[in-house]
Amino acid sequence: MTIQVARLSDPAVRAFVTAVNAHDREAFEAVLAPGATMADDGSDHDLADWTEREIFSSHGHMDVDNESRGGHALVVRYSNDTWGEMKTRWSFTVDGGKVTRFETGQA
Repeated sequence: MTIQVARLSDPAVRAFVTAVNAHDREAFEAVLAPGATMADDGSDHDLADWTEREIFSSHGHMDVDNESRGGHALVVRYSNDTWGEMKTRWSFTVDGGKVTRFETGQA
């Protein structure tokens, strides 16, 4: 069962998912802290390059199945034009209302 994005507990994570699903690069960048970092399957990647490839140019979409750790950990059915749909986990570090780091990988 999918959790409505508006019901996600953490406002920064909610804004992140909303921006991804709207393909709104400006809103996405606004939720990230300066110098934010990310990792995919345990390997750090250049955030701008990865998000362009995996989210924006490939029409990424997040359907949230559950959340834990106060909304900082999600299990998501993630889909994009490159990989189709897969179950993924997302973990967020939030400071001052901004995402400072996110990590994703297959669930």
